[in-house]
Amino acid sequence: MAKTRLEGKVAIITGAASGIGEASARLFASHGAIVVIADIQDELGSAVAASIGADKCSYVHCDVTEEAQVESAVRYAVSKHGHLDIMFSNAGFALHSPSILELDLGDLDKVMSVNVRGNVAALKHAGRAMVAAGIRGSIICTGSIASFQSGNGPAGYVMSKHAVLGLVRAAAADLGRHGIRVNCVSPSGVATPLCCGAARMTPEEVEQLTASISSLKGAVLKVNHVAAAALFLASEESGFISGHNLIIDGGTTVVNSTFLQIFEQASIGA
Repeated sequence: MAKTRLEGKVAIITGAASGIGEASARLFASHGAIVVIADIQDELGSAVAASIGADKCSYVHCDVTEEAQVESAVRYAVSKHGHLDIMFSNAGFALHSPSILELDLGDLDKVMSVNVRGNVAALKHAGRAMVAAGIRGSIICTGSIASFQSGNGPAGYVMSKHAVLGLVRAAAADLGRHGIRVNCVSPSGVATPLCCGAARMTPEEVEQLTASISSLKGAVLKVNHVAAAALFLASEESGFISGHNLIIDGGTTVVNSTFLQIFEQASIGA
């Protein structure tokens, strides 16, 4: 396996001032990529870029709900580095909403604007840049296990992440003729500022909960696990993978807890 799996590649990562995006920016850069961090957290984003190194990473302000800012971020990367090979559309948003009966439609619009429109804008403008330059690039979106199940999650968030998976599949079918791969990473609960804030839990509580429902014992989901999955999809090692949803959940979603309880009770009574 190549030590530097992204040598000479140029990558934009949205939402990379913290959490999964930050871990991915650091990992991509360590594998030879030139990374552009696109975020709205200017102080944090600039600090992350500076810590990675000016020769490897830069920061640009980008609110993904504003299409013009996404287009500008792509234009910045291409003008500064000559081309764009990778778009990791990772920016996300979530709000705590215990019941659809209490769902504020204004809040729903905010969630959909970031999680759906933001991904559409990233795919559109990254795809355009890649097609124009003849780049057989890789576009990755951050989904969630909420992309294909509910699990009593906030309705707005679940809706938006279902849409992300649909978008990835549609875009993979559309952009494949240009040699552009489009995939998705879907983690279970990972202790990022976004997840902790929406769940109103501490990082330790999120990790304990995730570990308790995972069928893979003795391991805890970290942002680095998701970053490593994104690195694989960004690299040439996944050169014939497109339209795929890479689930990073320690086997959580392969276990039906209701059936498990029934079987356990049956074995006790036997």
